[in-house]
Amino acid sequence: MTAIQAVFIRGYEERAKPKPHTVYRIDIQAHVRSWQMWRRYSEFDDLHTELTKAAGAPPPAALPPKHKFALLRSHSDAKILEERRAGLEVYLRSIVSAREEVWRETFAFKDFLGVPIGRQGGVDGGAPLQFTSTTWLDEHAELQARLRDVWADINKRDALSDRGDVSAAHKSNVAAKSKLAGVLARIGTLGKGLQELGIGGMSEGELQRRTDMVARLQDDCEKLSRVVSIARQAGMRPGASLSAAMPALESDREALLGSAASKPARRVFGAPPKETEATRPLDNVGLVTMQQTQIQQQDNQLSQLTTILQRQRQLGEAIGSEIALQIEMIDDISNEVDRVGGKLHTASKQMNKLS
Repeated sequence: MTAIQAVFIRGYEERAKPKPHTVYRIDIQAHVRSWQMWRRYSEFDDLHTELTKAAGAPPPAALPPKHKFALLRSHSDAKILEERRAGLEVYLRSIVSAREEVWRETFAFKDFLGVPIGRQGGVDGGAPLQFTSTTWLDEHAELQARLRDVWADINKRDALSDRGDVSAAHKSNVAAKSKLAGVLARIGTLGKGLQELGIGGMSEGELQRRTDMVARLQDDCEKLSRVVSIARQAGMRPGASLSAAMPALESDREALLGSAASKPARRVFGAPPKETEATRPLDNVGLVTMQQTQIQQQDNQLSQLTTILQRQRQLGEAIGSEIALQIEMIDDISNEVDRVGGKLHTASKQMNKLS
């Protein structure tokens, strides 16, 4: 569910069948795509019950209660419907933005929002999931976010260990290991889905680019596995400290952080660009946004350069005109000198005759 960026309830409508009721339009925005779902209040109520059972606690925000709405007025009172719409939107947003994943990772919540189910493994008893080009990228973005979550758990584990809280550090390490195991299984499914896309006619260049993306995910998982294993072996024993494991842990961190730089990303066709600190944490949407910003900046700089060049051209043309005028004046002076010289020569001859 980390692939979902935003959830809105922007409207509602009345339906007459099977009996008069109100349905609310839910707009879901993910990394690459967006879609809509229509749900009635009773379905929200069923979802709340399922989430509370699955997580052992209700979601962060309360569901708008039933007793505030009169049964006969709720389908016709615009004020009541608007209040309920706003309350349901707050309810869903609290789940999507919650720090804990326990509610949004349930089958009930994914099914309620229409998120494709079975992405962690397969459907129909193990058959590979049929990806489209868009859903494949969406799944890849979600796995990247999962790896960032694993790294966050590792950082939390190290901080707790530094404070001497070995028990809490152990729990964080277990959480990181559990998430990492789920990512490894889903990477396998992602690779199988890529094979299906290749058979379906995906271009060779795009297929190679996505193959490299899967390889980078596998490489990151391998290094994270080493980080988790080192802490489990050296630092998670009762009464032990992580200080003995820290030198190896730091080297693994450097290896992990340097993997993307040592293995250039291939997000575009042609020569593969070098991964940078600015691009490494970005997903596809972030890369497109950054690229658009850079293009706009380049356009502005080009416009300024064009203005400067036009001014330089005008100055050059003015200087050229001035030089041509000066040359013409110099020619006139030269002609005048020659004419005066001729007159002096004639006058000199006449003076000689008189003498």
